[in-house]
Amino acid sequence: MKFFIDTADLDEIREAEGWGVLAGVTTNPSLYAKTGGRLADFEGHMVRICEVCEGLPVSAESQAKTIEDMVADARRLSKLAPNIVVKLPICEEALTACHTVAAEGIRVNMTLVFSPTQALLAANAGARYVSPFVGRFDDIAEDGIGQLASVVRAVKNYDWAGRNVDGRVEIITASVRTPNHITQAALLGADIATVPLVALRKAVRHPLTDQGRASFDRDWQKVLDAQ
Repeated sequence: MKFFIDTADLDEIREAEGWGVLAGVTTNPSLYAKTGGRLADFEGHMVRICEVCEGLPVSAESQAKTIEDMVADARRLSKLAPNIVVKLPICEEALTACHTVAAEGIRVNMTLVFSPTQALLAANAGARYVSPFVGRFDDIAEDGIGQLASVVRAVKNYDWAGRNVDGRVEIITASVRTPNHITQAALLGADIATVPLVALRKAVRHPLTDQGRASFDRDWQKVLDAQ
């Protein structure tokens, strides 16, 4: 399973990239707003992210509401950098827009997916990525991992050759809150987990690792003291 980072913060992206584990970036309007960014600099900010992650897919989301505006956004955003992926929220308009731009070789990440039927429709429309959400299901006392399992099984039942420029659909596990979300997504066979830096840091840590390091440090100090 590949790791994307779910942020628009350049410092966070650089840190994750420095770990050697980063395979891509996803952004959304909320994440961009957290950076204090302004509308006039949105596209420039996406370019800067692409430069930090040269060659890695970077999802830039359209907030357009009509088919025509979504298509226009997709065409414009895709020209910012060769690694831009256009992000669209699943809806009737987005399916039509996705079908149109996928035929032009533009990669689309269909987001806010909460059911297998939404994922299958997105894949059929030409989406290169589908992003089922986990944590938001948990927030309403529903089984986010169970829903993810259904999406993974449904999408992986089929061959998507010819539907998009790469001929395959990858599942991005989104709305990841905990290391367990990452673990379960990997066990289910999801292709990607897009994870905020705080959750990535939690995934690195384990109390037994901390105890082991502390024990090694104490014992090594005894060696030093004996010199």
